[in-house]
Amino acid sequence: MQEDDLELDLEFLDDDIDEPASGDNKNKGTISTKRRIGRIFARIGICLGTTIVLLLIGLLGVVHIVEFGPSKTARNLFVNSAMESSAGGILVTLFFSDEEIAQIRALNSVQKTDEVTDSSLISDTSELTDEEKNLIEIVDIEKGTYRGKMMIVRDPSRVLVGISGEYGRDCKGRKVSEIADSYGAIAATNAGGFYDAGGVGTGGEPDGLVISEGELKWGDPGTTYEVIGIDNNNVLVVGNMTAQAALDRGVRDAVSFGPVLIVNEEPVEVNGRGSGLNPRTAIGQREDGAILLAVIDGRQVNSPGASYSDIIDLMLEYGAVNAANLDGGSSSLMYYKGEYINNCSSMYGPRDLPTTIIVK
Repeated sequence: MQEDDLELDLEFLDDDIDEPASGDNKNKGTISTKRRIGRIFARIGICLGTTIVLLLIGLLGVVHIVEFGPSKTARNLFVNSAMESSAGGILVTLFFSDEEIAQIRALNSVQKTDEVTDSSLISDTSELTDEEKNLIEIVDIEKGTYRGKMMIVRDPSRVLVGISGEYGRDCKGRKVSEIADSYGAIAATNAGGFYDAGGVGTGGEPDGLVISEGELKWGDPGTTYEVIGIDNNNVLVVGNMTAQAALDRGVRDAVSFGPVLIVNEEPVEVNGRGSGLNPRTAIGQREDGAILLAVIDGRQVNSPGASYSDIIDLMLEYGAVNAANLDGGSSSLMYYKGEYINNCSSMYGPRDLPTTIIVK
């Protein structure tokens, strides 16, 4: 050790030693202790601040490489995935204009359809046996980029929309489990969308219509919505219509979200993968009337998520005649027999929501 270094070290040690005297010396010792503690916290703060800055720089660097690197496919996938998130879009808007984002998203999109469910394609389920009425099957889904659960409910009359309570800007939603338990339901998933600016919405204000047990709980009768509902004949109805038209058609339970993925046995047209990779929730119905509820994990190492094209393929694989996408992202959850059976993508746990699909 050099002489100058030794002198500095001795001065540092001398400054930190509390003199074992009373009076002024005791006060000096107390002040020295406070200074030493202050220096420790200052150093911790500097270390934490530096770490956070380096992580942010690293994150932005990775984002920059993905967005401007040699792979346009990776860029498009990242942009679409981030823009589907309530809070993740800032990672895209930092680098691209609104026009550029719109062009990229158009390369992976779902074509809207004017078709509406033809109820005659679904078999009458009023004569199901008691065994069939009680049948609920849970299937583990493992595909290339995603993991999840498929719930098959043989009796569609058991499926309806559960609501959190009163709706409005000053109201608060409830968690999937809480809504399910309030109805005495055996199972539930998340359902319709809600206003969620910045990813901090309270779940008390639905985005679109809500019909529950034959009553319009939210929405305007004359406004057209993307309706995802079940009618009095227990047929899954998907398509664009006014709230009043849905009620006139006998829709007993419905929410709004989308897009519609399959209508009258025909999958919708898809550009690219239709979307980015994210957690997803979707509902479908087979020809025999059984309801399909799919919940896909996302934003995880072993399950980045699914695209709309993936969900269409999955629903076709399980025999869906009609199918539609429900709210996804951090809302995507499946609850069965008192517990969540998939992995929530939110670090804060299950979110408060306005609606669920429940199975009684």
